[in-house]
Amino acid sequence: MSSTAFSHLKAVVFDWAGTIVDFGSRAPMGAFVEAYARLGVAITIAEARGPMGLPKRAHIAALMADPAIAARWQASHGHLPGEADIDKVYEVFVPLNEAVVTDYADLIPGALATVEACRVRGLKVGSTTGYVRSIMERLVPVAAAAGYRPDNLVCAGDLADGRPGPLMMYRTFADLGVCPPSAVVKVDDTEPGILEGKAAGTWTVGLSVSGNMVGLSLAEWLALPEAEQAARRAVAAAKHKALGADYVVDSVADLMPVLEAIEARLARGERPSA
Repeated sequence: MSSTAFSHLKAVVFDWAGTIVDFGSRAPMGAFVEAYARLGVAITIAEARGPMGLPKRAHIAALMADPAIAARWQASHGHLPGEADIDKVYEVFVPLNEAVVTDYADLIPGALATVEACRVRGLKVGSTTGYVRSIMERLVPVAAAAGYRPDNLVCAGDLADGRPGPLMMYRTFADLGVCPPSAVVKVDDTEPGILEGKAAGTWTVGLSVSGNMVGLSLAEWLALPEAEQAARRAVAAAKHKALGADYVVDSVADLMPVLEAIEARLARGERPSA
């Protein structure tokens, strides 16, 4: 693989949990379950994972819109959940997530090598996240100490709207000084993150194994028989492809051949899928 600087691609924008750190995107899950439990409502890890990638208040709103969870809330509180109830869960959730996020801050294998390879090829390295800034203030120093220092950070809540809309990507373009969107690649493990990239007009790369769609720790993943790994990978890949992701790979460790292919396609005048 060549290490010559790219002529057409200008930047890669990475998500955080499930993409660069926290294999399996596990940090928020226990916090969601615990936040609801403290307010008298039981939810499962699988339910908590459903809206993953959204800004966290929007994530809670999506959970509240689930008929089964709404019914449990009504049984516990005497009314269907409304905006005040979403705020109540959010106020409990954020400190819980702040408290555990650094417990799940290990870099995903291959992340640093991929980021370095991007920089060698002259690419800027951007980042957006569904985490709010108070959570990222805990995570960023730990990632930096491990060697990951992206060129920018846009958090949920920084702008008037977040994922799956394009505003956080637009801010990233401005922060990095890159355009057009077709010169940028968005790498994410979640549905809202892929849709964020598509809404902004970038290339999109879905991560099938390392993130939310499989939801296993690295040790849990490696312990699976190959046939079970293949089955779970296929399900996650199909979800990404259904969203319109331009490419799907297991993890960020597999990204560089994709970037080489995108650079070649740009040289031929091709653009991301709509």
